[in-house]
Amino acid sequence: MREDEYNNPFDSEDKDFLVLKNAYGQYSLWPDFMAIPTGWESVYGPEARRACDEFIEAHWQAINPFSVSGKQPEAQS
Repeated sequence: MREDEYNNPFDSEDKDFLVLKNAYGQYSLWPDFMAIPTGWESVYGPEARRACDEFIEAHWQAINPFSVSGKQPEAQS
């Protein structure tokens, strides 16, 4: 890859990631070096991307957010 080509940090396999979760029970894979967005909290990591992907697969049982499923958001700690 050329130096001037854009590298998407979300596509990296060699950097550490966090697993974030919001009040609606949604999970997100997030690069460890980036600031955590408002409304999200870190629930796993930093770890390799594969380990974070496996954590999400094991813990995110319903892809629909609570707003769609009719459930109430979880309390943020």
